[in-house]
Amino acid sequence: MSTMPATSSAAPVPALNFAPELLLKAQGIQVIFFDVDGVLTDGSLYFTETGESIKRFHTLDGHGLKLLQRAGIVPAVITGRDSKPLRVRLAALGVDHVHYGTEDKRPAAEQTLKTLGLAWSQAAVMGDDWPDLALMRHCALVCAPPNAHPEVRAIAHHVTSARGGDGAAREVCDLLLIASGRYAGLLAETTQ
Repeated sequence: MSTMPATSSAAPVPALNFAPELLLKAQGIQVIFFDVDGVLTDGSLYFTETGESIKRFHTLDGHGLKLLQRAGIVPAVITGRDSKPLRVRLAALGVDHVHYGTEDKRPAAEQTLKTLGLAWSQAAVMGDDWPDLALMRHCALVCAPPNAHPEVRAIAHHVTSARGGDGAAREVCDLLLIASGRYAGLLAETTQ
């Protein structure tokens, strides 16, 4: 029996795992719709003296969105607000499917699905409040952060450990990557 440490060329063993039922529900997801306030941010609204809004984003969430794109899963954003900081952040992440200032989110999601040639059965959503419920009633996988409204948490298939704006979106990205079979490969690429 060898007591030699593992070589650096060995593929890393993923530390993350999700319940098998949840992974089954997440299989086949090709697009995920994210809300912004309360999901990609902590839900707080910050305004400068001139009335300009500023937002705080978590780098874990941003990297998760990039990993989804590398795995061929489309991150899409549908938000009731519009701001320059949000546009800058989403452009930097390469998120192409974005609907700003959209209170009625279902038609926006349907438009994105049509553009991508996908069905609701291939869609997931992560939201935190009532405006997200219309999407949640149609998507195959529904996720929410723990700081979501109780009505949203009640219909979610998965409530993340992390709060919105603090890595919750990354947790859902990781779930989708594991369910798609791409997580371990992406992890190995990163650690080589």
